[in-house]
Amino acid sequence: MELLKGKTAMVTGGTRGIGFAVVKLYLNNGASVALCGSRQETVDKALDKLKAENPDYKVIGLCPDLQNPEEVAKAIEVTKETFGALDIMVNNAGISARDKIYDYKSEDFAKIMALNVNAVFNCAQAAAKVMKEQGGGVILNTSSMVSIYGQPSGVGYPTSKFAVNGLTKSLARELGKDNIRVNAVAPGVTRTDMVAALPDELLKPLIATIPLGRVGEPEDVANAFLFLASDMASYVTGEILSVDGAAMT
Repeated sequence: MELLKGKTAMVTGGTRGIGFAVVKLYLNNGASVALCGSRQETVDKALDKLKAENPDYKVIGLCPDLQNPEEVAKAIEVTKETFGALDIMVNNAGISARDKIYDYKSEDFAKIMALNVNAVFNCAQAAAKVMKEQGGGVILNTSSMVSIYGQPSGVGYPTSKFAVNGLTKSLARELGKDNIRVNAVAPGVTRTDMVAALPDELLKPLIATIPLGRVGEPEDVANAFLFLASDMASYVTGEILSVDGAAMT
């Protein structure tokens, strides 16, 4: 059963990790996908990997500056011209840092907020305008478990994800009348490139905080994005869905 057959999605931060897993799962469920990354090189690499697995995937690669509303709008227009619509917007691109508050530079804090919050706003706004004209759609944002529990350093990242939660809940209330659902997924410790590179002495204490006894896989998180994008979640909006094995930091 293809849960997204005939749908078109745009996924930011789609070249690796959770974003790439979402792209692949959407494609395998019948969607057409615009994969977005920060650099053409990484976008092309991701496209080559997908096409090697299935030459018939309906996928294009884009690299708009998500902090530039005009570039975001253009990327969405290209997606519509290519596939005919934009039904699902996945705002997954983001950056993090672990600086202590005593050493945190204001420009570094601003950089995190610019991509993790401002860019999400830009993409959500542009997508909502298109979806309203089409009669509805789905906007999904990537949050984090630290938006709920905080973290012991790097205050910019949890602050930005707390803002994403607020944006998600508020837009759900505002856009419901336009048949646009807005939800977020809050991953826990997930086997991205960064986590996979951790030595055992750092990884084992992390796993010890997770009742399920393992780190999450990108596919675990992608499954949540699939459910929320599909008609199975047609009455779900304004939710922050935790996918963290009940972990607490």
